[in-house]
Amino acid sequence: MNLTPEQQALLDGAKGPAMAKVVKTLVMYGECFGATRMVPVTSRNGHIVTSFGLSMLGPVYDLMDELIEQGALSGQAFSADPRPLDPAVPANPLQRLVFKVMYSKQDDYEAQLRKMGLLRSDSFTCTCYQPEVGNRPALGDVLSWAESSAVVFANSVLGARCNRNSGIIELFGSIAGFVPEFGLLTDEGRQATRVIEVSCERKPEAQVLGSAIGMKVMEDVPYIRGLDHWLGHELTAEVEDYLKDMGAASASNGAVGLYHVEGLTPEAREKGRDLIAPDAQVYRIDDAELERVRASYPVMWKKPDARPKLAFIGCPHLSATQLERWAGDICEGLAAAGHRRVQVPTVLTAAPAVAEAFRKTDAYARLATTGAVVSSICPLMYTNNPLCGGMPIVTNSNKLRTYSTARYCTDREVLECVTTGALAWKGGDR
Repeated sequence: MNLTPEQQALLDGAKGPAMAKVVKTLVMYGECFGATRMVPVTSRNGHIVTSFGLSMLGPVYDLMDELIEQGALSGQAFSADPRPLDPAVPANPLQRLVFKVMYSKQDDYEAQLRKMGLLRSDSFTCTCYQPEVGNRPALGDVLSWAESSAVVFANSVLGARCNRNSGIIELFGSIAGFVPEFGLLTDEGRQATRVIEVSCERKPEAQVLGSAIGMKVMEDVPYIRGLDHWLGHELTAEVEDYLKDMGAASASNGAVGLYHVEGLTPEAREKGRDLIAPDAQVYRIDDAELERVRASYPVMWKKPDARPKLAFIGCPHLSATQLERWAGDICEGLAAAGHRRVQVPTVLTAAPAVAEAFRKTDAYARLATTGAVVSSICPLMYTNNPLCGGMPIVTNSNKLRTYSTARYCTDREVLECVTTGALAWKGGDR
């Protein structure tokens, strides 16, 4: 690793042993991936994925104390992933007791985060790039993030540059102000090594399309052709929502950190098919392929035909546009079914700033009468509770399906479930 004199001084202890350890860790991390130099982190704000105060994470809290005591604080204000708890989300007394034990360090850890440089007291969301949150990178910004769904969105839709870092490493990049240059920070690393040909007769479900791409290409960079037929050539709010959900599925069902959509995403608009590597392999996706991928999802419930006890909508967090649409659809669906309240306890998740603005609207006032809950919780952290993880949960999130026993359903199927109580999709046996 070729360090600048300033970087070498930090490594040598010019700003204390804690900062020296931070830089040493970044150097070792970069050398593992063949990096030869550091590059400045240029984004205004950072983001960290470790937002949960699990009692077992003692070494993390000790590390934070050491950094704070020695003044090795973040050079950027940062947002954090969602909180693991929300009393508004349905849970019985025993489940709440387990949550209290599991996340007993939450308040202490959040106090550490505030000292380290937390953007605001409510800056807890996996969609920190939403306009209401105030942490949206610019084109070309170099980031030090780890949250997979945020990394793939920032790289692909915003044209920023960030590797899929690990937790804590991301914070070290914000503390030092630089990160090792390799992978998705380089022009070569952003070339597409896979071509995805989308030839569907109907608009692909974003979550299933992303799942198919992720499971096929894994960590490769895909160049997606044919999707602009359905999305057009302008990054509207609705298109960004689609790409958010598609990207989150590709990042969790595989390890995609960057994708290009022909005629739509920034680098694809600028460079077109010059982004495609000469030996890129082609993967064709049609309706039958998406149905095959969907049918391959295992049903993890103890009783596959159980009645759902909870529905999570939004993982990653919903945008303002999605919240408003879901509110309207749920209210209309209930009216059509002859019901006034949701037939399955329903939680819609969104960033605190997005949820706060939504709660001031007429759409929220109507939704609140149905019994549906708007929360900023992390659904995955909820399912980490062993008394909750075994519940029959339905979700429109392929990410949550991947990391829990929740059953994936399309938006239409989730809507039918929460408004009628019926679950049309039975898994691979359909």
